[in-house]
Amino acid sequence: MLQYITNDGKTYEERFSEAISQIPLYTDEWTDFNVSDPGITILENLIGFETLQQEHILSASPEVKRRLLDMVGFVPERGKRARLLLAADRVNNSVVLPANHRFKIGDMYFETDRTIEVDDRKLIGIFAKKVSEEDFTSLDMLLDRETKVPAAIFGEKPLVGDELYLVSNNLPPAGSETVFYFTLRERYNRNPMRIQSENTFASIRWECYTANGWVEMKVRDATNAFLNSGEIRMWIPEEAAKCSETPIEGYCVRAVLTRSEYDVRPKVIGIEAFLFEVWQKHTISESMSFGKSTEINVVSGMGEEVYVNVFVREAKGESYRVYDYTPDPERPGRYYDRIDHGIGNMTIRFDKATRGFGPERSRDCVRVVLYTEDVMQKYRIGKVLGYDNQRLSLPYERIVPHNFSIIARRIDENGEEIFDFVRPEHSEDGCLYYHLYEGDGEIEIEDGGDFIGADLFMAGIATHEGASGNIRPGNHLISVGDTSGNSYYNPGAGTGGAYKENLEDVRRRFLIDMDTAYTAVTTSDYENIVRTTPGLCIHKANARMDENKNMVSVAVKPGTDEEFPKLPPLYRTIILKRLEQRRLLTTHIELVEPVYTAVNVSGTVYVKLHYENCKDEIVETVKRHVDYLNSEKNFGDRLHFDEVFHAIEMLDCVEFVYDLSIRPKSTASAKMEDADILPAFNCLLYPGQIRIETVTSTD
Repeated sequence: MLQYITNDGKTYEERFSEAISQIPLYTDEWTDFNVSDPGITILENLIGFETLQQEHILSASPEVKRRLLDMVGFVPERGKRARLLLAADRVNNSVVLPANHRFKIGDMYFETDRTIEVDDRKLIGIFAKKVSEEDFTSLDMLLDRETKVPAAIFGEKPLVGDELYLVSNNLPPAGSETVFYFTLRERYNRNPMRIQSENTFASIRWECYTANGWVEMKVRDATNAFLNSGEIRMWIPEEAAKCSETPIEGYCVRAVLTRSEYDVRPKVIGIEAFLFEVWQKHTISESMSFGKSTEINVVSGMGEEVYVNVFVREAKGESYRVYDYTPDPERPGRYYDRIDHGIGNMTIRFDKATRGFGPERSRDCVRVVLYTEDVMQKYRIGKVLGYDNQRLSLPYERIVPHNFSIIARRIDENGEEIFDFVRPEHSEDGCLYYHLYEGDGEIEIEDGGDFIGADLFMAGIATHEGASGNIRPGNHLISVGDTSGNSYYNPGAGTGGAYKENLEDVRRRFLIDMDTAYTAVTTSDYENIVRTTPGLCIHKANARMDENKNMVSVAVKPGTDEEFPKLPPLYRTIILKRLEQRRLLTTHIELVEPVYTAVNVSGTVYVKLHYENCKDEIVETVKRHVDYLNSEKNFGDRLHFDEVFHAIEMLDCVEFVYDLSIRPKSTASAKMEDADILPAFNCLLYPGQIRIETVTSTD
């Protein structure tokens, strides 16, 4: 063992000597380094164990690492397609878009998951009505997508009973879902809410006007009662009717405030109505199932010439048989008739009476697989050999699991080919059980079941581009193959797109979690816990520890509409509750109100010839450096005289700074220290009187 060399090239003796030399760095109480000392004996054993086991530790297999991470609750997150909401920007003609219809932006595709009908439904009026007033206020500026003028939809002081009316020329059928998207002006970022029930600021009741008056609607509100931008899904009630109560007659839904304790008054800069979902993916092979009919209509959104494979189940519970197309309607055998209606769209008919073969009328009795030419050339995956954990490579990576399936071809007892469609991790007796590694483009067969020797082919397959699909809002997308002339754009950003995590991603997430403070110990722990309080807008936080009193004081500036905001009672309650859950048992906590102190600046600056607006530029530079409210500077940060002086001096228009004075308006919460200003730990500075005299240099 003594001569054993580890992967880092060090022997046991070298590692032991290195450990001994580092003991004085950690303690001055351990002075006996002889072998008789019990501490040295323990150290010898630990270093010996590490030396012998290091090679095994460093060469742990990915499976071992995966299981270790799994033991502490960290498993790979699955890959997800990005989701996008589209609005019809301009509707020239009503159009029905099939499932997998493509929208394109650059080289990226988004596709529908179901049939979508696009028509001329649109908002024709938006109005606000205060509970204390009879008249409506028009908010029609929100109908203009270009202006982005903020509108206080419930006024400058939202009250319970205030209303927002959305008037449209039509509504979807009763019982159907419709989606609105609200873009809010967000001055400060609001922390995400863990669950919607955490919204203690406001609540809204949504109603629709019907033949029986106003009826409450079922709604799913991602804006959290207009605290943030997002979608609102509504389900239209029965007998929706035109409303004559609003200044413009039309079909109407309204939002009624039922609780109002807003920290930030909702100001909306855009409303889009009647949106539909698309998902970032590129379908290159489409598998469709049909049942209970001898005539099926195949409608594909793939938008290009396709190869067609048709599979038929002739008896319940049996595998599928492949059928071929023939133009001869009298030819007996496993054939079908086909009428083409355009690219990828067709009608397929089966005539069992004439041909002697046809589908049984049951669920999923017919499968139609459409391939692009590229997929058709490489759609064979391989053969099931029967050994444990057999891996087979696919010709594509970044696969959408939801769309993926394979076809297994076997030979039955009569020597005929039979086919089965198998999805990942589908388990039943004798089934082919496999895992899909969508990021790497591989499958791993855990159990071949009754399929040993079967040939495998790709059926449905689509790829996605992970987080790249989370595109910014405001893009216009091309509807591939759509000749209606309609235009589409996304009012909100794409969301949710991600590749499946690999082992290194999971390990990195584990390490971040290990470094995340769940119990507050240091002042930075307290500050981070306050800043990340769910549902709140926290602009700045600063903690101070008094060890004599075992007290932690935290100053907090909320991100509200006020110019010099105090800490609202609701904020105080929520923050203190969160801190109480995370403090050490003997530590006391107090929240301290922010204090705002003006900074007065005066001076004389010599400027160069032929510079216009030089004084304004100097004043703005000074304001920018002394403004803690709208900068990254935090409570208590020292205002350095030299920084302000040199910022002025570095301006192109400035020859030199002749005289400069910087003083706090009040010394109660900010004091002078040499030429600098040192604010109290709960004090933020802001520009006061700025008096700069400029003198034109004659040199």
